[in-house]
Amino acid sequence: MNKHTSMTGAASVLGIALLVGGCASSVERPVGKLQTAESSIQQAVSSDAREFEPVLLNRAQNKVADAEGLIDSEKYLEAGRLLEQASVDAQLAGARSETAKAQQAVEEINSNIEALRQRLQQRQ
Repeated sequence: MNKHTSMTGAASVLGIALLVGGCASSVERPVGKLQTAESSIQQAVSSDAREFEPVLLNRAQNKVADAEGLIDSEKYLEAGRLLEQASVDAQLAGARSETAKAQQAVEEINSNIEALRQRLQQRQ
């Protein structure tokens, strides 16, 4: 009976190990997350993030490169998390760039308004 109990225990441990191993390997390649991150980076570049937020844009690009290495090592869960972070970084870089451009436009408009006011005062 003792031999039977130890065999059952060993089989249970083996079953649990296979189940845990199977769950870990069932994570799929984060292809969609990679495409989303790359798209977010392209949008940030289109928003002039290289000029206004180069550090944040580079961080996003580095995270994508690191994630690609993790994908090659079949560490899909970690790669997926890194790709999500890269997408957020790129989106933030794009948003900050758009904000900076809008602020520049406001400053230019205000400067033009002030110049017009001065001209009007000189004519009066």
